[in-house]
Amino acid sequence: MIDRRTFFGGVVGGFLATPFATSFAAEMRQAGKVYRIGYLSTPTRESVERGVDAFLRKLRELGWVDGQNLVIEYRWAEGNVELLPELAADLVRRKVDLIVAPAGSAALAAKTATGSIPIVMIFPSDPVETGLVASLSRPGGNITGTTFTAGPEIFGKQLQILKETIPRAALVAVLSNPADPSFALQVEHVGAAARSLGIRLQHVDARGSEGFEAAFAAMARERADALLVTGSSTFLAHRARLAELAMMGRLPTMLSFRESVEAGGLMAYAVNMADFVGRAATYVDKILKGAKPADLPVEQPTKFELIINLKTAKALGIAVPRSLLLRANEVIQ
Repeated sequence: MIDRRTFFGGVVGGFLATPFATSFAAEMRQAGKVYRIGYLSTPTRESVERGVDAFLRKLRELGWVDGQNLVIEYRWAEGNVELLPELAADLVRRKVDLIVAPAGSAALAAKTATGSIPIVMIFPSDPVETGLVASLSRPGGNITGTTFTAGPEIFGKQLQILKETIPRAALVAVLSNPADPSFALQVEHVGAAARSLGIRLQHVDARGSEGFEAAFAAMARERADALLVTGSSTFLAHRARLAELAMMGRLPTMLSFRESVEAGGLMAYAVNMADFVGRAATYVDKILKGAKPADLPVEQPTKFELIINLKTAKALGIAVPRSLLLRANEVIQ
């Protein structure tokens, strides 16, 4: 006769040895726990509100609600990249379970601050080149997430569209933030595209809004025909001021964020942040459920959009080619 306790003990023991039971046990351990994540971002919250809303919405769809089973600690650098290291260090001191880092500058600051806390990056230009991950397919370390581009070709595409819009453009100013770790790579790729298009470049730097007037004065002295603004979060935070100065200087401008076009810039060719940022929430979900960042491949965007502000074009006296208007995902009247 089989002892009942022995029988049930064997059944339960066998159950606990199955993969399903392992997953079940992990979920039981998570039940009731409130996770704390840090959100480390360069611009102001207002400038990326649409993306933050998309991120939170996707988290809710996955069962994570801020204030219930999740607490999010936001750190905003207000457009100043140089504040990121201390903000990242503060999140580490608070022992957050995970750090979300939109943009390469934030991800690099988070990586410097911790080698153990999982980091979900959003929109670095080239995470392999900048040393954030070992490779896209197998990131290694404590970082994974999404990229800003599908490769350096996007910067050449931006310059090509700008040239198509302003065929007479011979000198294009390139505005970069030298404090942003990714700017050197962006400038390098723009240079290669410029050579193929027969365009000369004028490189102009601005670490923040306080450097904008000097930068535009330099463009005026050299009589730049157009302006390409690299994808620094600093420029997103101060997009309205950039649009104002570009209008004053009569400079048609190619930007890296649709929000910058909505603020009065001429055009942007880039990924839709609000649509793509939700993907980062899936990484957060997987990691909080036990996945290791090293094993989660980095995702690249496959869809880019062209946004044109026709009102700005008319104010600058630019007749945007019909071929571009037909290709545009959105035309702001």
